Amino acid sequence: MVTPNRLAIIGRLVGDPTRAAMITALMDGRALTAKELALSANVTPQTASSHLARLTQAALVKAEKQGRHRYHRLASPDVATLVEHMMEMSLTTTPAPKRPFVGTRDKALRSARTCYDHFAGRLGVAITDALINKRVIEFGDEAGVITTKGERFLTEVGISLQNAHPKSRRPICRPCLDWTERRHHLGGRLGAAICTHFFEQGYVRRQTGSRAVTMTRRGQCALKDVFGLENN
Repeated sequence: MVTPNRLAIIGRLVGDPTRAAMITALMDGRALTAKELALSANVTPQTASSHLARLTQAALVKAEKQGRHRYHRLASPDVATLVEHMMEMSLTTTPAPKRPFVGTRDKALRSARTCYDHFAGRLGVAITDALINKRVIEFGDEAGVITTKGERFLTEVGISLQNAHPKSRRPICRPCLDWTERRHHLGGRLGAAICTHFFEQGYVRRQTGSRAVTMTRRGQCALKDVFGLENN
């Protein structure tokens, strides 16, 4: 149950610039050490560890130990959705000129990036449009469904929902408002499955130190052959 106190605690935690920087660094879905997060927030590892302890206690971040290292990641897709919406609001709540420039001026992030575990930016929107046009998915206001034709299509191209949080209670398919394109991209388990498939097949690769991803030559061919899309 959401209470005013719980809402205030989350607001204070996310509202701190250092913690906001670390949470943003985790938005590409990877797990990072306190040292790596300290670099992203420009603080010492000790300071980062203190902030991470508070984020973990509030169930915004979860940690796991592997060998000598302790890794941190966002606690759930719901946390990523919250952060994505806050990023959108941070760009729209300030006075804008008559012809506003929405989103970020980082061309790489606008082109293609990960939004926790699914694609965003022009790539994410283009894939979503293609799936809708092919009648693979249908969107409502808050959720979406995979059609019977869509199930056959996904099987044919080798995209499996079993690899994307199979025990999760999150929706299989849902629209997610893209904060740079201001249109919907695909979230939910299907969005995660497509993203996982692209990485496994070598269609995309991460850009160092960024949520941005780059399409490989193989990925460009797949976009055209599978989704009917030219390189974005």
